[in-house]
Amino acid sequence: MRSQTILAAASAVALAGCATGPNYVAKPIPPSVAGPFVAASGSSVVSDAQPTAKWWRLYDDPVLDRLVSDALAANTDVRVAVAHLAKARALLREEGGAREPQVSVGGSAQYGRLPGLATPGEKRTDLQLDVGLDVAYEVDLFRRVSRSIEAARGDVGAASADADAVRVSIVAETARAYADAQSSADRIAVARRIVELLDRSLALTEQRYKIGLATGLDTSRIAALRDQRQAEVPLLEAERRAALFRLATLTGRTPRELPAQVAERTTPLRLEQPIPVGDGAALLARRPDVRAAEQRLAASTARIGVATADLYPKITLGGSVGSNGPGLGNVFGGNALTWLIGPIINWTVNRSAARARVAGAQADTQAALATFDGTILQALNETETALSNYQQSVVRREALRAARDQAEAAAHITRARHREGDISSLELIDAERTAADAEAGLAEADARIAASQIDLFKALGGGWQR
Repeated sequence: MRSQTILAAASAVALAGCATGPNYVAKPIPPSVAGPFVAASGSSVVSDAQPTAKWWRLYDDPVLDRLVSDALAANTDVRVAVAHLAKARALLREEGGAREPQVSVGGSAQYGRLPGLATPGEKRTDLQLDVGLDVAYEVDLFRRVSRSIEAARGDVGAASADADAVRVSIVAETARAYADAQSSADRIAVARRIVELLDRSLALTEQRYKIGLATGLDTSRIAALRDQRQAEVPLLEAERRAALFRLATLTGRTPRELPAQVAERTTPLRLEQPIPVGDGAALLARRPDVRAAEQRLAASTARIGVATADLYPKITLGGSVGSNGPGLGNVFGGNALTWLIGPIINWTVNRSAARARVAGAQADTQAALATFDGTILQALNETETALSNYQQSVVRREALRAARDQAEAAAHITRARHREGDISSLELIDAERTAADAEAGLAEADARIAASQIDLFKALGGGWQR
């Protein structure tokens, strides 16, 4: 009868333990989130095709391909993220070790004088040895160990996604630094062409001044405009060098180690084909920050079960074998052996503290849920904003290109009429200034196009796939 009572109690405990803590269930994606992007509607510069993982290859630039590969292999931030992932995996193995029997071996040796009076010829001093083997195994009736492993597995998933997020950022910033260096080189070339045009206009104005067809004021004004444009070149040179230095750091190099062909390239990074952007559902499945937030939510949910298990007793099956005695012969002899086996039950009496830990774990899970929801909204916000900015940058560049063409045509006509003496030098200066501003504005728009493309690729969350 007693054995039946114990069996019934054990069964009840086991059934209670099966339901310790909630199980994590992934949230479904709302239809309004999973559909096409709002900013992509009717756009000719993007398509609804799924983005490619290695998006930088769309630029068909072998130098960029090599730089991205170097950054993924040697960037210090990537190395830090990989190390954090390795630590999370080690902690998971540590938690998994709780499912295995815990074995400990101990021993001690003491040499000293024995108490009491000794008979003639008896040793008063001797070596006392004590050895033992302990084995313990936690019976996971209330899933404390299982939930701990589940939480650690979520931490590994979050660390892996964090590492992928770092890769996304590093790839984008590498492409951005490369594009900035090339765009700065293009703007430097434009600034120098403008200076050359102004040099020719200045030379013509000085000739007209010598024969009395222009004034010293005309010469001074166009010389001032020429010097202003020349003063922009050092600033652009500094921007270009800063981009190259940043590129060296991103790829794990010192500035002197940056390949020479990187600095030699001066063609702006261009991508004329429509950018594939996919839809919201694919975006959320691809973005590492969304995956990291979901894994942290799963880990927090599992920790509710860990805290809840503290409300119930912890049952451990244990056993020990040991022996002690003077000298090796007595210790390892059969008469000196002792052994014990049986269950050990620990139950914390202060249940209010355990319930407080459960409440704290539940609050952490609510915070993780809010973070997950916020990460989804932020991912959609970043992508829609990047889409809108890219489209408007394209529209702006087209308008600036038309303005540049008109300004160049007007400047060409003005130079010809100025040579014939039909218009004043002041009108020539205005035409030259307008043409110079239009040309510089178009070069700046090209740089902004490249930057907005990279912003869009970064928001889409590709580049981490291996």
